[in-house]
Amino acid sequence: MLIGGCGRRWIHGSGVVRVTSPAVPLNTFNASGKVSLQGPLLGWPMRAESGGLVAGGSRLRAWGTAVGSLIVVLAALTACAGPYQYYEGTGIHDTTAAEVAGGWENVEGTRVVLRKGGTALFEKLDGQDFDFEDGWRLSGTGTWQLADDDGGQVVRLALAARTRVESRSSVTATDASTPEPPSTYAWSFYVDRDQHNELKLFFFYGDPDIGKTYVMRRETGS
Repeated sequence: MLIGGCGRRWIHGSGVVRVTSPAVPLNTFNASGKVSLQGPLLGWPMRAESGGLVAGGSRLRAWGTAVGSLIVVLAALTACAGPYQYYEGTGIHDTTAAEVAGGWENVEGTRVVLRKGGTALFEKLDGQDFDFEDGWRLSGTGTWQLADDDGGQVVRLALAARTRVESRSSVTATDASTPEPPSTYAWSFYVDRDQHNELKLFFFYGDPDIGKTYVMRRETGS
């Protein structure tokens, strides 16, 4: 049974769910062998059988099935909220724009230059979050700014003029399902410090439930 979606992933589930009703006062049988249930099914006549209380017809079973299905759906949707999906920041608030300015690089050959005047140069920069899975890598020019949010500082980059598009080797460029690379794009890098108190910039890529980070470090000699 298809019960819900989480980002671009679909969750399938099946099985029997045991539903426990809230605690209710004990009921007393009358002379006819029937008893009125106290609680959420008030007004549904019950009859005593060797296996316990059974609602007239199949109404109780239908009610239990409906509630069980609802619980399964709610559980699946709740499971979509991973710890990184609502990440607010590193808590850093003391970094200056002068510290952030300069060259940054990634092990995959990505390079970003943040100039002091607020302009930026991008080389082979991948997409953020689920866009990373599309496989494109953008080069071009744009702007940047250092912002201070409640959760910490972020560097906001905006690609204004795309000059080149490349694709990661793991993605087939001729795949019909691959979306057209964007001509403009925006990234938000969290500002953080490593164990040596050196600045680093990162964003999450892929499934936000997993928390994989795309890290940019100070370019050698910058």
